[in-house]
Amino acid sequence: MALTCNINAAGKAARLRVGIMAVAGGIGLASLVATGILPSISWLAVAGSIAGGSFSIWESRAGWCVVRAMGFKTPV
Repeated sequence: MALTCNINAAGKAARLRVGIMAVAGGIGLASLVATGILPSISWLAVAGSIAGGSFSIWESRAGWCVVRAMGFKTPV
């Protein structure tokens, strides 16, 4: 199944911003866990944040949104 573009330029920009913020937040969270400020179980949150942000960045580059592909209407 080929991925067809289903978002416009505004949607791509929004997903890119969200992805960059999620990856940056994951890196910040990783520093808190690594220094012992947060418990080690938070490594799951670090991995989830970085993986989700990376996927959002990929969506913006591909011009394809998984939520829109499932039939949901997104505002951007």
